[in-house]
Amino acid sequence: MYTLTFLKPPTLTTFALFFFLDHLHLLLLNLVNRKEEHRRSSLRSPFPQISTPRKTLQMRRQWRRPQWSPPPPPPLLLFILTVTTLLPPSSSLDFLYNNFTSAANMTDLILIQDSRVESTFIRLINESNQFSLGRVFHPQKLSIIPDPTRNRTRLSSFSTSFVFSILPDISTSPGFGLCFVLLNSTSPPGAIASQNFGLFPDMPSRVPAPLIAVEFDTGLNDEVNDIDGNHIGIDLNSILSVKDQTAGYYDSVNGSFVSVDMRNGQNIHAWIDFDGPNFEINVTIAPAGLRRPRRPTLTFRDPVIANYVSADMFVGFSASKTTWVEVRRILAWSLSDTGAPREINTTGLPVFFLDSPSSSLSTGAIAGIVVGCVVFICLLGAVGYFIWWKLIREEEEEEAEEWELEFWPHRFSYEDLSTATDSFSNDRLLGSGGFGKVYRGVLSNSNEVAVKCVNHDSKQGLREFMAEIESMGRLQHKNLVQMRGWCRRKNELMLVYDYMPNGSLNQWIFDNPKESMPWRLRRQVINDVAEGLNYLHHGWEQVVIHRDIKSSNILLDSDMRGRLGDFGLAKLYEHGGAPNTTRVVGTLGYLAPELASASSPTEASDVYSFGVVVLEVVCGRRPIEYAEEEDMVLVDWVRDLYGEGVVVSAADERVRAECETGDEIELLLKLGLACCHPDPAKRPTMREIVSLLIGSPQEDLLTGLTPVAAADTASPSAQA
Repeated sequence: MYTLTFLKPPTLTTFALFFFLDHLHLLLLNLVNRKEEHRRSSLRSPFPQISTPRKTLQMRRQWRRPQWSPPPPPPLLLFILTVTTLLPPSSSLDFLYNNFTSAANMTDLILIQDSRVESTFIRLINESNQFSLGRVFHPQKLSIIPDPTRNRTRLSSFSTSFVFSILPDISTSPGFGLCFVLLNSTSPPGAIASQNFGLFPDMPSRVPAPLIAVEFDTGLNDEVNDIDGNHIGIDLNSILSVKDQTAGYYDSVNGSFVSVDMRNGQNIHAWIDFDGPNFEINVTIAPAGLRRPRRPTLTFRDPVIANYVSADMFVGFSASKTTWVEVRRILAWSLSDTGAPREINTTGLPVFFLDSPSSSLSTGAIAGIVVGCVVFICLLGAVGYFIWWKLIREEEEEEAEEWELEFWPHRFSYEDLSTATDSFSNDRLLGSGGFGKVYRGVLSNSNEVAVKCVNHDSKQGLREFMAEIESMGRLQHKNLVQMRGWCRRKNELMLVYDYMPNGSLNQWIFDNPKESMPWRLRRQVINDVAEGLNYLHHGWEQVVIHRDIKSSNILLDSDMRGRLGDFGLAKLYEHGGAPNTTRVVGTLGYLAPELASASSPTEASDVYSFGVVVLEVVCGRRPIEYAEEEDMVLVDWVRDLYGEGVVVSAADERVRAECETGDEIELLLKLGLACCHPDPAKRPTMREIVSLLIGSPQEDLLTGLTPVAAADTASPSAQA
């Protein structure tokens, strides 16, 4: 690695000119001195020789040699010295890492959280199945605005190139990618560790702040409008890209676009040119070893760039991930803000690949492999038959299901879970319900988990257990409880989840009278559950009907963020299709009225249950409160108050005391009633609900989706 720091202005050219003129001046001065010495040595006294010594001495005393003084310095030299003295200095950056061996002492780079220097490269995140975030920055900031006091829209330029590699543990896992980032702080506010490259907050927004990122994204996320699962994009302080393009390059010969798979472990060379005066960012990529294509892969030009920079900014890389393993490495890096960056030598870089068969085997080798595979399969079949024969003779037959083969990598041993839960002791019991008991456990790697032991005295219990594994095992969202694995031991079935240290929502609303849940947290939990349910209905490859949404199935993590769990009743079907079941399941008080007539559960029935939860959170009351004289149904009670024009009075007194105005409370109460509309066709979709909750303009959203009175189906706009 080489790092060169100098002053500008003046530039190197100015110093070279100064050096030349200074030496020219000294040379001329030397020539003048030597000429004068020669003249004086040849000068003779103008007086004739007189034999009288006394008179000669007197005449010599009267004679004086002419006085000499050196010439003044050249005016141009004085001008250059004056100008270079007055010009303000600023730092410049020019470095080259052909590898990161010399950076192993960690003094040349700023490494944050999980980023590490390993061997000759930088590993941004860990390789475990835990959440991970890593950033790396050069310690010296880039000067982006040379004179911020006079002109903040006059930006400097810089160019950089680097080589990176992204290698997933398995090719079918969801992708994440990495970012090249320019920002004024090594810890951007609001960033979360599990997603958004570890740079941006949950809610997609774009507020002017000093943060520009170039994302190399290997995952498809419809929530942020990704074009595909293999693209590059330019982000201005938001996960929502201002411009993106499928990863690839334009052939310099015929101009055709050649796609590049960024997720197979190959080394990829990237070039980024930041043209400050023209407010332009150019991004080019190609497989390492190819010459740089003439045409950039992606170009973004807009003066709005000036709103997302500051005078001096850090430059580096950032990445994050959830529980899936995807290794991201930076193998080489070059940058310069005075011209093109120095060339990276890509020939000696390490190479990483997904497992792939060799194509250079001989015919004999291929035949041997085929024969060996056949023999192995026969032996495997014989062993399998023997094991099966032994099992069917046991007193209890354990059936092998297809889901066991599909999810075997996540299987825990019974001994591990027994040790983690202290032999399923009552001290570790978190709760119990119709499906069984839930215990808190600590695995051998010190991770806390929740172990759910499922009751399955019949085939029905087993099918419901399989449904939960089938759905939860493939769903990935920040507002869903993440399933870690499962275990089956004869008649004992167990699911392993992330442990939620703050328990369930109903405990905070109903079972904690001493400590009221503040309005801010109640509002946030409603948003979280809405986003999770929107993902189930609209964001996954299939439609997932939860069928049992209630406050006890909403769990709170360490940050008090809501997560939807308990998928034991979930049903899946294709978008545009319909579920093939009419069996009524769920919890009384949360069931949509149409399910009483043997209708199939739909997205609208989930929306009804969500509306009941919204009313619970705002009112602080259970869906059904039993009394000796007459039971109170929460939906009917709030609907009656709405018809009387005093719907805000339904809110929890502690909530009303926190809010200066009742506008937000009234909005959520109306939304809850709209979700509980008797007509399923008039209920809003979860996509519309999320848009309303995040503040997006929704003209007349509640009109026609009305929180009606019990005997009145007119819209609230008409009533108003």
